[in-house]
Amino acid sequence: MMNRRTMIAGMGAASVMGSVTVAIGQERAYIPLISKGFSHQFWQAVKLGSEQAAAEFGVDVTFEGPDNEGQVDRQIDMLAAALAKNPAAIGFAAVDSQASIPMLRTIDEAGVPIIAFDSGVASDLPVTTCTTDNLASAALAADEMAKAIGGAGKVAIISHDQTSVTGIERVQGFEEQVAAKYPDIEIVSIQYGGGDHLISTEITKSILTANPDLKGIFGANEGSAIGVLNGATESGSSIVIIGYDSGAAQKAAVRSGQMSGAITQNPVGIGYETVKAAVDTIMGKSVPKIIDTGFYYYTADNMDDPEIAAVLYD
Repeated sequence: MMNRRTMIAGMGAASVMGSVTVAIGQERAYIPLISKGFSHQFWQAVKLGSEQAAAEFGVDVTFEGPDNEGQVDRQIDMLAAALAKNPAAIGFAAVDSQASIPMLRTIDEAGVPIIAFDSGVASDLPVTTCTTDNLASAALAADEMAKAIGGAGKVAIISHDQTSVTGIERVQGFEEQVAAKYPDIEIVSIQYGGGDHLISTEITKSILTANPDLKGIFGANEGSAIGVLNGATESGSSIVIIGYDSGAAQKAAVRSGQMSGAITQNPVGIGYETVKAAVDTIMGKSVPKIIDTGFYYYTADNMDDPEIAAVLYD
């Protein structure tokens, strides 16, 4: 196979109906995006953003991910299949920040640029990473938890995994903020539910049984947060719940007051910026090593504000 970087050297760009069509030879550039998952509404919003950018820049994209966010081997198989289709670039959100590196090295050696999104890898192979500042957003979640529980008491964290950058950094950001600012708050349990709301529901009930005086739980992604909500409801508990991400169920819980609030990312922006960064890279433009796509904390009081509403998704 001809090295992709050699092929890019002969690439042409043409204006079509106000957009830029990125072509290699006579073919539109193909950019597959391999996600951590597919079923959560968060990933569907990322997909929407990638499709908006594809239409604007005149490229072809596909978006796929494993059935759940724990299928490392399945995701690596998807990467291999994407490479076999001769892409101009590949977008990748790693389930495991380490396990995918050998495959990413193969992709890089084939001359195909890698654009990481949402969750980076423990390597400098990606040209850039389009992501939320997970440490800062989780620190904000800790601040909001502290406000809601009066600055003192026992809390817990339920996160999606211990292998992805998002899973690691959201726990770390919350922990570090509590340690630095809130000496009267004790994190009594950190557990992982794979981003599955059913597993996270059972974990929540177990934590509440073991800690009847618990004040609050931080659910560090969409599935975790919904699991915390369901587990607290089934247990008859009125703990403070701080979530992460958006989605219809989480928005309804925030609006009703069942959930105090949640961090929202900008998933449409993540998808859009991933494809834009791929196009810029294909066309020989430089891109920053990190593209920060932003975050907000939303509550029943501000979720209808235009700036916030624009980044909430169903």
